[in-house]
Amino acid sequence: MYKSVSADEAVKIIKSNDKIYLQAAAAAPQVLIRALTARHEELRNVEICQLHTEGEAPYANPDYKDSFHVNSFFIGKNVRHTLKAGNGSYTPVFLSELPLLFKRNIIDLQAAFIHVSVPDHHGYCSLGVSVEATLAAIDNADYVIAQVNEQMPRTHGAGIIHISEIDAFVDCNEALPVHNMSEPSEIEDKIGAYVAGLIEDKSTLQMGIGNIPNAVLSKLFNHKGLGLHTEMFSDGVIDLILKDVINGNYKEINRGRALTTFLMGSKRLYDYVDDNPFIEMRASNYTNDVSIIKQNPRMVAINSAIEVDVTGQVCADSIGARMYSGVGGQMDFIRGASLSEDGKAIIALPSTTKSGISRIVPTLKTGAGVVTTRSHVHYVITEYGIANLYGKTIKQRVKQLINIAHPDHQEMLDREYYNLING
Repeated sequence: MYKSVSADEAVKIIKSNDKIYLQAAAAAPQVLIRALTARHEELRNVEICQLHTEGEAPYANPDYKDSFHVNSFFIGKNVRHTLKAGNGSYTPVFLSELPLLFKRNIIDLQAAFIHVSVPDHHGYCSLGVSVEATLAAIDNADYVIAQVNEQMPRTHGAGIIHISEIDAFVDCNEALPVHNMSEPSEIEDKIGAYVAGLIEDKSTLQMGIGNIPNAVLSKLFNHKGLGLHTEMFSDGVIDLILKDVINGNYKEINRGRALTTFLMGSKRLYDYVDDNPFIEMRASNYTNDVSIIKQNPRMVAINSAIEVDVTGQVCADSIGARMYSGVGGQMDFIRGASLSEDGKAIIALPSTTKSGISRIVPTLKTGAGVVTTRSHVHYVITEYGIANLYGKTIKQRVKQLINIAHPDHQEMLDREYYNLING
């Protein structure tokens, strides 16, 4: 049906100054990545365009800075060092709009490296656990190289492509990177309980990966008729689906389906989504489109932050001027939930860092990015309670946010904010 070649042979098409898009998250095509990196001595100024990727990123080695430059649309741990080392950059973009950078040739791709399931007898592959902007990359790149993996789940939805869309195939049989859940801490469990208390039956959820989302999900087993419309999910939703808590019966968009653009978790998750029509994978310009999200009644968006100032400005992408992650889909879902009938836009975070520094602050650090503005956020939640900011004055917001800060910092916050506004 198709002719496979070695990874070394497949990546020979890449030339100096090319731009390459890598499929994201747990679908990062490691076999192709290793083969490309092995050519570092002969290649110059190849731009690797990517969202967060799991696994190794050997091309991000600063020793190869003349060969490869990393252009991150969301900065993962494996490439974060490149910004300081000088072999990486960050491009701010909403996840909903990332496909447009390729469709409009704002970023002119010469190649797309993708990771697919084995073709069926009709010649169709699945993009498996990550769709995001990959379809746009396939449509607009000059050359498409696919890592065909016997262990890639075959997922349903829009991420189905025919082998005729692929220029080179590299067979492999490799386990996907796993992200196993850990138990939420006492603080995270308290935050999860507060968030869960705001979620009504028949709500539709957006949440990411991590201990706070897991803590929220663990409190929802007595809920009824929940839906899932998110940019990503992990293992925490599986048991809720199996117990019919999450069934999607009251969504307006893709009713009766759990909608996402990528997923990441354990082998249990990858086995669960394999050939499961309840899980629908769509491109990020669909899952994260505000005009689509807002059609779900009782849409609940649950996101986190690095710090929140006492007026409600949310920094989620940087520590001061130092970029840490990215804009991602936070604003897409915060806005979509805000516009939804009876929707709720929630920022949930511990009151302090692990070293005891307050994450509720008088003013954001110099250079910090405002990912979610003070006029967008509805609720901010810490282990000390819920601040409902929607429709509140600045003075009311300051009082509510100081009340959910760690008690050791409340007096300082009140004093420093007073000094700021009274100059």
